Amino acid sequence: MDIIKEIEQQQLRTEEFDFHVGDTIAVSYLIKEGTRERIQVFEGTVIKMQNSGARKTFTVRRLSYGIGVERTFPYHSPRIKGIKVTRRGKVRRAKLFYLRDRQGKAAKVKELKNY
Repeated sequence: MDIIKEIEQQQLRTEEFDFHVGDTIAVSYLIKEGTRERIQVFEGTVIKMQNSGARKTFTVRRLSYGIGVERTFPYHSPRIKGIKVTRRGKVRRAKLFYLRDRQGKAAKVKELKNY
């Protein structure tokens, strides 16, 4: 088991991203299509973060043409080129699944003014 932990430690990301549940972030993600590579930006609200260590993931939700789209990213993935926080959210929950049932302005998260 120590060998597995050792390999996981080598794959952990050294830089830390400063975002929390409720924040609106833009994730720059490397996509490979055949022989070509491009960076796609996925911007939305972080609705959950789970696990720790090498298995840490976060889920981002956005509305695309009126349809809710959620995407789960591994936190330590080498394909994540950058995460930019566009808005800090003020929430009192660890998981924001209630946003799935809401539309329009009701699906907004209050903004944290002083951060």
